[in-house]
Amino acid sequence: MKLAIFDFDGTLYKEETFQLFLDRLKEHPEYNTRHKKFYAAALLPYIGYKAKLYPESKMKENLTKKYLNVLSGLSAQEIQTFFDEVAGDMEQDFNTKIVEHLEEHAANDVYTMIVSGSFTPVLETAVAHLPVDKIIGTDIPIKNNTYEKSSSIYHIQSIRKKVVVQDHFHGQEIDWEHSYAYGDSYSDLPVLELVGNPVAVNPDDKLREVAVARNWEIIE
Repeated sequence: MKLAIFDFDGTLYKEETFQLFLDRLKEHPEYNTRHKKFYAAALLPYIGYKAKLYPESKMKENLTKKYLNVLSGLSAQEIQTFFDEVAGDMEQDFNTKIVEHLEEHAANDVYTMIVSGSFTPVLETAVAHLPVDKIIGTDIPIKNNTYEKSSSIYHIQSIRKKVVVQDHFHGQEIDWEHSYAYGDSYSDLPVLELVGNPVAVNPDDKLREVAVARNWEIIE
């Protein structure tokens, strides 16, 4: 089996979903008061990250958890509806070149995947119109029909992306050499290095340096 693995933020979707989450929360007629709570909770870890006292991966997971915390107490359906609204804002900002690559892979019977740190329910709604075989995102643990602050999350990023892909195909024969992976960030490197056809999409400086040195395809 051949794979085509796509990052979401900055790759299939041109923008950053987290910023969209914040904007939607701020503008929401019912939940906008929760926006200030997020910023108050997020300030210290963000300052620590900027001061290089806090690793980027830890900061991202921390902020993702704190964002979910402001939605605690909502029912599972209310959370789903909120994220469906967020996903509805994404359609106009998909990267048409990368969508074409995904559709071409699917037409050629390549197993298509999205592996992203974004929340799974958002991804599922946002790409429902695309031929995606598997979505792996950051799951929202629901207990007693709601999300509770005490719940832990497993934020899908960096080396974890590689781990969840390998776990998903455990025991199966994968043609890694003829598979593809698409990413925009240096943190996508573990997945890009899994395949024989890595593609850097509008890469950040560190990923661009690697892509150029290794003669990888770059899509601007």
